[in-house]
Amino acid sequence: MNAQLLATLENSKQYTLNVAGAMPGKDYRFKPVNEVWNFGELIHHIAYGIEWWEANYVKGQSADWAPPAATGSRQEILDYLEAAYNGLADTLNNGKLNSDAVKGFYATLDHITHHRGQAVLYLRCKGLTPPEYMY
Repeated sequence: MNAQLLATLENSKQYTLNVAGAMPGKDYRFKPVNEVWNFGELIHHIAYGIEWWEANYVKGQSADWAPPAATGSRQEILDYLEAAYNGLADTLNNGKLNSDAVKGFYATLDHITHHRGQAVLYLRCKGLTPPEYMY
């Protein structure tokens, strides 16, 4: 089971990193309308969300929702995203998961997918072709 979850996570990681990497650094502060996060904040939210969902729903801990400010360069945000994915992979590698943890894993992926879809739209708004979807 863990091997399948890890393969699914790796696919999500690679595609999300490709989407996040498709936006040039000069456009990481772009937002299509004033009421939404800018691109960097959106990618940062995905990374923080991975950590939060992992703690609360995969590990079964209780972590408050307290995201840090999404400051930093494009590379720092990409590094944070990759580290969040790697942390979740370490959790999957290091333990037997009960059914609640597996449900939490899939809820984490759903959250990632939701916001990654928004990131694809941001790319389109900038006239950029998003990376080909991978599954």
